[in-house]
This record gives sequence, structure tokens and C-alpha cells, in this order.
Amino acid sequence: MYRVWNFVINYSVLLILGALIALVWANIDPHSYHHVVEYPIWFNDWVGTDAGKWVYKYGAEFHIEDIGDVTRVLTFHYLVNDVLMAFFFAIAAKEVWEAVILKNGSLRGKKAATPLFATLGGMIGPIAIYLGLAAFLGSTTYDAVANGWAVPIATDIAFAYLVGRLVFGAGHPAVRFLLLLAIADDAAGLIILAIFYPSGELAPEWLLLSVGAAALVWFLFNDLPRRMDKGNQMRPMSSKVRKYFGFWPYLIAGAFSWYGFQQAGIHPALGLLPIVVTIPHADRAFGIFSEAESYLTDLLNDIEHKLKHPVEIALFFFGLLNAGVEFSAIGSPTWLVLAGLIIGKPIGILAFGWFGAHILKLGLPQGMRTIDLFVIGCVAAIGFTVSLFIAAVAFDSSVMLDGQSVQAAAKMGALFSFVAAIVSIIAGKLCRVQKQEL
Repeated sequence: MYRVWNFVINYSVLLILGALIALVWANIDPHSYHHVVEYPIWFNDWVGTDAGKWVYKYGAEFHIEDIGDVTRVLTFHYLVNDVLMAFFFAIAAKEVWEAVILKNGSLRGKKAATPLFATLGGMIGPIAIYLGLAAFLGSTTYDAVANGWAVPIATDIAFAYLVGRLVFGAGHPAVRFLLLLAIADDAAGLIILAIFYPSGELAPEWLLLSVGAAALVWFLFNDLPRRMDKGNQMRPMSSKVRKYFGFWPYLIAGAFSWYGFQQAGIHPALGLLPIVVTIPHADRAFGIFSEAESYLTDLLNDIEHKLKHPVEIALFFFGLLNAGVEFSAIGSPTWLVLAGLIIGKPIGILAFGWFGAHILKLGLPQGMRTIDLFVIGCVAAIGFTVSLFIAAVAFDSSVMLDGQSVQAAAKMGALFSFVAAIVSIIAGKLCRVQKQEL
């Protein structure tokens, strides 16, 4: 049984609250809102956005014309999006890693084949609709919005589960299918972020720092103690390492890995991903965000438990600093993102899911109909968190279309994707979904 209600409450309420505050604040007093978002916390040479570009764009706002030889500035926005959100993506990566690597992982074997095919459709469909409509609107629009092709591919796991439960009922096999699809979708989103949206000039040699940190911490604090304990069921060396060092070696390695990603030009919010796979974990998987995981005491799950409250706070500030869009910013990118999600997701998931289930004979879970794929696609159209994140990365705030910020308009599309909840409920009624409760 997949009971992720606590996950929805823990990781979504503060995020929504932050987003609502941001919307109200940005439409009442946009000047003060943007002043807070770009507030310079620390001028330095180590961590932050490019100081020269920041001074050029925001220096006058803060009465700063020159900061000398300093190369970076740590802003409030950078602290949240690039530093603190690394812990959120680490938690998401932990679920993906367990689902793929563990014996009973949800993304292993034939049971995951059809959801993975549907996930591919849930990415290709939105991209095709987004870019196709952009091209139809003309070269000016296409050139301005083309870099945001990945914005409508995301699925917000927590909100999709919540709506899926309302439409299908907690006991319907489509809910499990939806969770598999959503986690695979976000895993693909992480890969796309790393490959297609560099945060600066690429310097891949810096990734050796990340790889080296991951390899060293894995060997010294995971593999070596296990080798020393070979044949001893009491595992004394592993227990001592856990007792005296805990999570600290992995946190230190994570800091080096994060810095390697920043210097490599890859978005540093992904910087903890190489470390996640090195942490000792339980030999079993109970399902994506399963309730049973709260009782596991292996180091990986223990770290996730410790990160719970810090990540909740980080998500509040993520919503606060990214959802502050003025309603006047609504424009073509808004409707393109919405069309990609609301039209592209259901069509893509239905088409590819049908192909995998019936043409490739991979089948569907017992009790699930082909038409349920369309309804799942409607639910998966709720992009929100990851769509907001990609929109902030894909577009520079200075890119304009018809006098409006493309980034702001795309973010509004991500926020409006909540309309998919209403579409999903209607689609469920029209497709005669029979709710199944636990």
C-alpha cells in the first residue's frame, strides 16, 4: 500500500503557503518583492552567482556600482534555489535510487516497463505541443520561448498523488502507476537539468571533484567497513563508523560535490546526487514514499528523516522566491506551458502507454483500463514545483516577449497548471473511473 499522505502534507503545505504569499506580495508591491529576492547576502569568491552580471542587473537597486575583484555574490535567491534545494533533490534522488537498485524496487523489472513507456510519452507529448504551437505563433515567439521546452515535462509528485487519490481512490492500481510515472518523470527532469541547462560556462573537469568525493566517502565509510566485517554478522566496524561518524562524512563530501557542480557549470542544486548513491541503505524497498520507510533506521533513511524539517522550510522559501509573478506577466509563454501540460501530457501518456501495454505486450496492472492512462495523463499535468524550477533556470529574467518577461510568463503557466486538477476530475467522470478505496 502506498500511503504518501504525510509526504503531501509535509512537503506541500509550506510550499503552497510560500507561493501564495509571493503572488500576493508581487502584485501589491513588486519592487519590495524583487528587492528581497535578489538581496545580496555575501560578496565573495567562492559561492554565488556571477558578481559582474549581478551588479549590471541589480547594482543600482542596492546602490552598488562596483565591488572590485570579488567574483561572486550570494543572493537570497541563489541560497534557496542553488544551495537549499539541493537537499530537496537529494530526497527525490534517494527515492529514485532505491526504486532502481533494490531487489524489490518499484522501477525494476517488467512491472515498471509500461509506466516508463508512459513517462516517455509524458515528456515527448508536452515538448511537441509546446514547440509546435510556438512555431505556429511565429519565429519571434519561437526564438524567445524555445529554450523552455523542458518546462512542461515535469510532474509534481505530491500534488499529482493528492489529485490521483481524489479521482481514482487510494486503492486503485492507477494511483501506483501514477506514482511510478511521476518519480520516473522527475528523474528524467534531473537529467535534463544537468545536461541541457548549465548554470554557467561548462568546465567538466570540475566534475572530477564530485566523482572523487563520492568515491572516497563510499570507500572509506561504506565499502571498507563492510569488507572488514565480512563473515561477522555483528558487523562491529560498520557499527563503529555509524556511531562515531554518522552522516558527517557524507555531508562534507556533499559540500565538495556541490562545489564541483557549481564550478563545472552544471546546476549546483543537483550537486548532492553523486553522494546519495554512496550512503548505506536498507536492502529492501517498500515503495515510493512508503509509510513503512519511516521505521527504517539505515543511514540513508535516517538522513532523510533528519532532512524533513529543513527541506520543508527550504520549500517554503522556494515558493516565496519563485512564485512571485505579476498577473500582468501572463502572455504567450503562459499558454504554451499550459498547453504542453494539459494537452501534451494526456495525449503522450495515453499513446505511449497504449503502445507499451498492447503493441509490446507489456500489459497494464490488474484492474486498470487503457482509458485510465488518459486520466493519469491529466493528473500528471500538474507541473508546479519542478516546472517552476526549470522555468527559473531556462530563461534569463531579461528575456522579453511583447514587452513582458518570458520567465515570469512561463512561471505563471507552471502555477496555472493546478487547473489540471479540475480537468482530471472531469476526465475521471467522463471516462467512468470507478473509485477504489483501501
